Amino acid sequence: MTLVKLDTQRRLNSQVAAFFDVDNTVLPGEASEVRFFRWLWRRGVVGWPETRVSLVWLMRHLPAFSLHPLRERKLYLAGKPAQVIEPLGEEFCREQLCPCVSPAAMQKIDEHRQASHTIILLTGSLDFLIDPIATALQVDRCFAGCLEQMNGVYTGYFVPPLPYGEGKRQLIKRVAQDLTLDLSQCYAYGDSPGDLELLRAVGHPTVVNPIRGMARKARQQNWPIERWR
Repeated sequence: MTLVKLDTQRRLNSQVAAFFDVDNTVLPGEASEVRFFRWLWRRGVVGWPETRVSLVWLMRHLPAFSLHPLRERKLYLAGKPAQVIEPLGEEFCREQLCPCVSPAAMQKIDEHRQASHTIILLTGSLDFLIDPIATALQVDRCFAGCLEQMNGVYTGYFVPPLPYGEGKRQLIKRVAQDLTLDLSQCYAYGDSPGDLELLRAVGHPTVVNPIRGMARKARQQNWPIERWR
């Protein structure tokens, strides 16, 4: 399951949506979860035991030159109670992430809002890290990674679909049906290969702060490239 946040103050009656990735797009630079892990480390919430477990699991499942397995598993949070971690995540987001949202991203979101487009965040980052950003930006919907729990404790697994790669395609299809969107008229903004499914799904894709070969992909597809800082 993913976090779905709806701005009830504005009717979603447009057939056009603007989809925004978050990490290194709305939020330039280092991934939000990497920053969160470091923040938890400084507070002694995680340490070498969690790091060791993650690295051992990664080495057993690692395809060549890929960190995708770590996106699918969050072993550093496995066994930790949600009622402890989620308030820490919200505190971290308000202190460390919200002030770093790109002014260019805020301007672009406002342009789409002025055009009566539905504003949607779509990110593989953790829902409790992104929710304060979604609230501050007053987006219409936000889809983010939701960690599985058993008896209030994280298992380390995500509730599918994870909004990354193929998971983004599934969510776009679902939300397009729910909101009767015309995807050929919709917009999307993303930075990495994990956003390719998102960018290919819409009529107006833009690559923002490209990484991992995305500048080359954008040139091949004749997609515009923007730098948001």
